[in-house]
Amino acid sequence: MSRNVILGTAGHIDHGKSSLVKALTGTDPDRLKEEKERGITIDLGFADLVFPDGVNIGIVDVPGHERLIRNMLAGAGGIDMVVMVIAADEGVMPQSREHLAICNLLGIERGLVALTKTDLVEEDWVDLVSEDIRSFLEGSFLEGAEVIPVSAKSGANLDALKGALHDMAAQVPLKSQKGVFRLPIDRVFTLKGFGTVVTGTALSGRVSVDDPLEILPGGKVSKVRGLQSHGQALSTGLAGQRIAVNLQAVEKSEIVRGDVLTVPGKLRPTRVIDARIRLLRDAPALKSRTQIHFHTGTAETVARVVLYEVDQLKPGQEAFCQLRLDTPVVAMAGDRFVARRFSPLITMGGGVVLDPSPRRRRRADGVNDLETFSSGPLQEIIETKIRREGIYGISMGRLEGWMRGDVPDISASVAELSKKGRVLPLEDHLVHADGLDIFRGRVLERLKKYHKDNPRKPGMPKEELRGLFPGLSVRVFSALLSRVREAAVEQELVRSAGFRLTLSSSDEAGKERLLDLVSKGGLQPPFLKEIANAMKIPERTVSELLKILSKEDKLKRINDSVFVSAEAYADMLNRLREFFRNKSEMTVAEFRDVIGTSRKYALPFLEHLDAARVTLRTGDVRKLLLKD
Repeated sequence: MSRNVILGTAGHIDHGKSSLVKALTGTDPDRLKEEKERGITIDLGFADLVFPDGVNIGIVDVPGHERLIRNMLAGAGGIDMVVMVIAADEGVMPQSREHLAICNLLGIERGLVALTKTDLVEEDWVDLVSEDIRSFLEGSFLEGAEVIPVSAKSGANLDALKGALHDMAAQVPLKSQKGVFRLPIDRVFTLKGFGTVVTGTALSGRVSVDDPLEILPGGKVSKVRGLQSHGQALSTGLAGQRIAVNLQAVEKSEIVRGDVLTVPGKLRPTRVIDARIRLLRDAPALKSRTQIHFHTGTAETVARVVLYEVDQLKPGQEAFCQLRLDTPVVAMAGDRFVARRFSPLITMGGGVVLDPSPRRRRRADGVNDLETFSSGPLQEIIETKIRREGIYGISMGRLEGWMRGDVPDISASVAELSKKGRVLPLEDHLVHADGLDIFRGRVLERLKKYHKDNPRKPGMPKEELRGLFPGLSVRVFSALLSRVREAAVEQELVRSAGFRLTLSSSDEAGKERLLDLVSKGGLQPPFLKEIANAMKIPERTVSELLKILSKEDKLKRINDSVFVSAEAYADMLNRLREFFRNKSEMTVAEFRDVIGTSRKYALPFLEHLDAARVTLRTGDVRKLLLKD
C-alpha cells in the first residue's frame, strides 16, 4: 500500500533548496526560464521522491526571497513535514526565521534541517553552525530536530538525508480519505490536446475520473477528464497526493491560484471568518480593525481584523477575532491561516479558522461558542454550530463542508444528537431544539395577534406566516411548523390550536342578513360591494362573513366578489347536466340562457367552472367534465 506525504522546503534565498531537491530526486523544480537565468526560485516548484516500499514524498519547493513569501505560502498549506534548508557558509538568515515562523503558524509538526553547501566550509565551521542552528530552533516545532550536513554538489550525506526523510514520512498521520474532497489550486495551465489542467495537494477525500467538481469561489462546475500524480495516470486521486486534474469544459482564464476544487454543494465561499489569531513574539502590536494580508490554502486577500474582547493584541498574545475579507475565500473550520502586515510586508502571526460562516454576533453573545470551536469535542462543536444557525439550521451537506473531519464521524455525531433530541433532522436539514423553541415562540405570538386583529377569520394564511422568516425554505418551514403542537394547520391556513371562531351577536345577525341577500339573488346575486352598501358595513367585514358562510357550506364562492347560495349552485349544475344530455358543446350565450343570467355573471361563473374542472374550455365553447 502506497503512503503519500507532502514535504515542503523552507529557507533563505540562495541557500540551495532547489539544488538539494534536484540532487535528491533528479528533477529540477525551477521550471521557469527566469528562475533558471537568475538562479533563484520565483514560484513554486514540484518534484517527487519515491521509495521501493511505497512511501511517496511529494516535494513542494518554495521561494526564499522575502518579496516572494506570498508564493511560499501558496505551497505551504498542504505540507505534512518540512526540511529547513540552511547554507553552511551563511547560517541562519532573515527568511530562515520567517519561514520557520510560518511553518509554526501552519501547525506543521515534523521536520529536520539540511545544512547545505558543506563543501564550501571547513568541518569545524559545520559544527559551529550546527550549534547555532539548534539554538535558533529552540521553542519551535523543530526543537531537537536532526541537523544533517549535506552537499548537493558532491553528494555528501544525501543517502542519510533520504533515509531520514523516509523514516519521518513513515510516521506522518495520513490525510483522511473519508472527508470532503478538497484541493487548493496552486498551478493552472493548458496542455495541447487535453485542455485545462490544475494542480495542488489534496487535503482530504478522494476524486475519480468522471467525478463532477466545483471550482470555488466562482462556482463553475466541471468534470474530471483525467488525473495524474508523480507523472503516472490515476483512476482515483487520494488525500495527501500531489494531483494534476484535467478538467472538462473550463477555460484557463476561468481559474486562478487560490481557487479550490471540491465536491459540488458542500463548501461555500466566505468574506467573513471567526478565528483565533496569535501574534509572533517579535511582531508589532495589532489594534482592532487593522488591515492585514490573509493567507489560507493557496489563497491570499486583504482582511480587516476585528478583535473580540480586547482592543489591542500584544506580541506573543492570542485572541478571538473576526476577519472581514476584501474578496471571498474558501475555508473550513480547523484550517490554518497566516497574517502578514499590510505594510511593510512581514509575517506577524496567524491562527485557526473557527467558523467560516459565522452568524452576526452581538456583544452580549460572548465567545463561548468560539471556545467550543477552538477546543471542544466533535459532537459539542457540531451541536454548537447547529444551535448558532438558529431557526434556519444547516443542511447535512453544508455541515460536512463547514469543518475539517471525516464524514462518517460527523454523521455519527449528528445521529447521536438527534437521538438525544438536541438536533432535529428535517429530511437533509438540521435545526437545533433551541431553534425550534425560538420558532414556536414567534409563531404562537404572531397567531395570537392575528386572531385578535382578525376575529372573523378562521386562520392565518400559511404563506403570510412564513413571511416572519425571510429566506426560510417552504420545506423547512413546513417541517418546523408540523412540530408546533400548539398550532393547527388546515390546508393553507394556520391557527392556534385553542382558537375557535366565535362571532359577536351583531356579526351573527349580519351573517343571517347577508345569507338572505345572496340567497334571494339566486344566480344573479349582489356583488360584494353592493352587499356592503346595502348593509352599510365595511367591505372587509362582508368578505370575512362571506368566507365564513362558504366554510359552513351555505354559500359557494365563485370569486372574491361573487358568492351564490348552495342551493343556487346545485341548481346551476343540474341545468348544465340537463343541457349536455342533448348537446356535447355549449357557447357562452347558451350558458347564459340556460342559467337565466346576464353576461356580467356568465363569464365569472364559466371561469369558476373551468377552474373547478366542471367544464373544459375548447376555443369558444365548453364541454362537460362533471360526471353524473
